[in-house]
Amino acid sequence: MPNKFFLSKSKTWNRRQLLKWGLASAGTAGAAAVGLHLASRSHSAARVPPIPPSDPSDERGLQPMTVLRDFDYGTLKRENGRNIREFRITAQNTTIQLNRAVVFNTWNFNNRIPGPTLRAKQGDFIRVVFLNQGGHSHSMHFHGIHPTEEDGVRPIRHGAATVYEFEAKPYGIHLYHCHAEPVTRHIGKGLYGMFIIDPPQGRSPADEMVLVMGGFDVDEDKHNELYAFNGLPDYYHMHPIPVYQNQLIRLYLLNMIELDPAVTFHIHANFFKVYPTGMTLNPSHESDVITMGTAERHILEFAYPYTGKYMFHPHQDAIAEAGCMGYFDVISQA
Repeated sequence: MPNKFFLSKSKTWNRRQLLKWGLASAGTAGAAAVGLHLASRSHSAARVPPIPPSDPSDERGLQPMTVLRDFDYGTLKRENGRNIREFRITAQNTTIQLNRAVVFNTWNFNNRIPGPTLRAKQGDFIRVVFLNQGGHSHSMHFHGIHPTEEDGVRPIRHGAATVYEFEAKPYGIHLYHCHAEPVTRHIGKGLYGMFIIDPPQGRSPADEMVLVMGGFDVDEDKHNELYAFNGLPDYYHMHPIPVYQNQLIRLYLLNMIELDPAVTFHIHANFFKVYPTGMTLNPSHESDVITMGTAERHILEFAYPYTGKYMFHPHQDAIAEAGCMGYFDVISQA
């Protein structure tokens, strides 16, 4: 691999300039450096159960239990008197085992599906350094408010890099995804992630977690055969999510299932408060089921008064039975 990449903003950067961004190194290390996860930290002051020691990861190549509560706050920098929150994202290809019979070639951000859950506060200045090592043209389109030149609709060819810069606004749950055509295929292959912008005053302490719903068209017949929360079918069915009894859960829920016009999300034996798109500090209503189109997202808050295992899933049984099902394992805090 040559030690020079091309940025999309009408500039060719030499190796010395790229080293400033951490995009160039000897051999293939330049790409690998961008793919490293940045330091993340727990946002919530609430008690969170540890990951079960018998299940630190999954043999199929992803780590949904880690993805669940992993928030990437980037790297804080100060340039010319301005605070900047910088993220590094690389588009890559990874083959994963979706189940015992199906191997799937994913296109992804930072070697995971969904991509990193990027997190900032309203008003932060965001810089996203994007390197495409995915073998196809890709881009990063962020939902939110930003100038047209930062909209991420222009494809970045393989081996090229670009920088997106914008102010984080408004607060709420947003998302990012590849916008190269055909967009449905690029998203369906795994090029999507959540982008959380916190309100200036923050939110109350809670056990915060992310569930992103995705679908897999494994035979490319324009119909999904498998579905998943956080990248792997049936993962939370086989490995229930531990939560504490009477602990407030703040669930950041995003539907990124392409090819199905809408799906529902349902929890058993409980109700949740709904904060539409996360853009309000007050819930709009309570329910035990909510319907979402593709790219729709909400904050759901709830707590379990009784211990035990409780299912969550779409109320379309065929989708649930094809991998989009899980359990909350409610345990005592004593």
